[in-house]
Amino acid sequence: MLDTATYTPRLKTQFRETIKAALKEEFGYTSDMQIPALEKIVLNIGCGAEAVRDSKKAKSAQEDLSAIAGQKAVITKAKKSIAGFRVREEMPLGAKVTLRGDRMYDFLDRLITIAMPRVRDFRGVSGKSFDGRGNYATGLKEHIVFPEIDFDKVDETWGMDIVIVTTAKTDAEAKALLKHFNMPFNS
Repeated sequence: MLDTATYTPRLKTQFRETIKAALKEEFGYTSDMQIPALEKIVLNIGCGAEAVRDSKKAKSAQEDLSAIAGQKAVITKAKKSIAGFRVREEMPLGAKVTLRGDRMYDFLDRLITIAMPRVRDFRGVSGKSFDGRGNYATGLKEHIVFPEIDFDKVDETWGMDIVIVTTAKTDAEAKALLKHFNMPFNS
């Protein structure tokens, strides 16, 4: 068991000791408050048609996402009914979790160093998935690349959305921040 009073995530230490200085020099910031930082990471699993047929699928996705994040995920529900998809209002359709602080740095470390290299035929993530305000969105086709998920107990593999929210004002600043965290961009 980790002693949480003295534990500091590896990427958080790296950010404080080397990345802040590198970004300050690279972009010519005059104040430390101008240096972009990670704000939060939002993880989402949508079950789609499977959740419509079997309501237990959303609960399964919630349990898997909670194991990956190290924090309890919430079940997402339909906002309105859509007859064509057989979706009723308040029907559970997936799960989401927002990570901040130490859990956010731990997740990013596991994503970059463990999960992404385990993806079959992985050639890096797109460098164009920024939203114009310094936030980055990517996805994984299978959630089972995380070591927290036991292959034998998985009844279905889910796709997973990952949104990294930064305090950067531009996409270039956010991309530089993520590059310093060793995010494997392919372009």
